[in-house]
Amino acid sequence: QVQLVESGGGLAQAGGSLRLSCAASGSIFSINIMYWYRQPPGKQRGLVGYVTSSGTTNYVDSVKGRFSISRDNAKNTVYLQMNNLKPEDTAVYYCTTPWHLNRGSWGQGTQVTVTS
Repeated sequence: QVQLVESGGGLAQAGGSLRLSCAASGSIFSINIMYWYRQPPGKQRGLVGYVTSSGTTNYVDSVKGRFSISRDNAKNTVYLQMNNLKPEDTAVYYCTTPWHLNRGSWGQGTQVTVTS
């Protein structure tokens, strides 16, 4: 199975934008669905959204209209574009696949901190 490495996190002001990347060590072409999760400080990890192999996306209500997930199969990379950031978006962000979810396997994630 592919290994996933998240990057692109950092410090942003409320209202700002960041784009996170999830680079896979191999082809993601055959992976039907790619997820983004996040874990705010002191809270459990939760789903942000996902993108399917056909490009269909879905998001949790708290990020709808602000976040956008896309995938570039040629680059084996999945992206999370985050706009109009809010302090409550502060979290460690992870990408994952069904295979990794089923095994409880997570990468190192990338930290996003949003200041007001």
